[in-house]
Amino acid sequence: MSIKLGVPSKGRLMEKTFDWFGARGVKLSRTGSDREYAGAVEGVEGVSLVLLSAGEIPRELAAGRIHLGVTGTDLIREKLVQWDQKVEPLAELGFGQADLIVAVPAAWVDVDTLDDLDGAAAAFRARHGFRMRIATKYHRLVRDYLRMGGVADYQLVDSQGATEGTVKNLTAEAIADITSTGETLRANHLKVLAEEPVLRSQATLFRSRAAKMNDADREALRVLTEMLGV
Repeated sequence: MSIKLGVPSKGRLMEKTFDWFGARGVKLSRTGSDREYAGAVEGVEGVSLVLLSAGEIPRELAAGRIHLGVTGTDLIREKLVQWDQKVEPLAELGFGQADLIVAVPAAWVDVDTLDDLDGAAAAFRARHGFRMRIATKYHRLVRDYLRMGGVADYQLVDSQGATEGTVKNLTAEAIADITSTGETLRANHLKVLAEEPVLRSQATLFRSRAAKMNDADREALRVLTEMLGV
């Protein structure tokens, strides 16, 4: 066996993760063709690299198929029920920052808070006979947030493509989505509610609470976490 480390398989998240580990003396590299998703680890014994999509990593951690994984806080908390019983955050990596926010049309000048949104939702239902639609890919997180904020008359609809475009396409009245700069929201004439975001997310190193280990694995994990300073 070996300690399996799951890392995003492509793009900026993969590169930044490689940089973060490399700066701490653990060299991660991709091997083989683009399709193979194979990887190598240098600088520490008994650790193997598994390249996965960021969205797969939460489930692989929860199932104990990987011991460590780098993914966004948003994905862990959306995909895993009682996530803190399944994984333990070891370190925030300082990149991949994004907020999960609720946004409404900029033309809704009198809707700035969750109370305002609740009032608008009730008025919308009275006028149209159906609930206001909020498009999102983050149903669990958004439902909990709106419930705690006292918003009642709405329905969540799944956004398959670009969430920001759903209001313009008339498939939703508002959205809840991840944003890092807000530029796409402004381009689509949307404004963020003046509330604390649903979640502040960033790339984080998580440890699985379910993955099985023998003595050699425990020693490899001890050495690795010592090198990483976590």
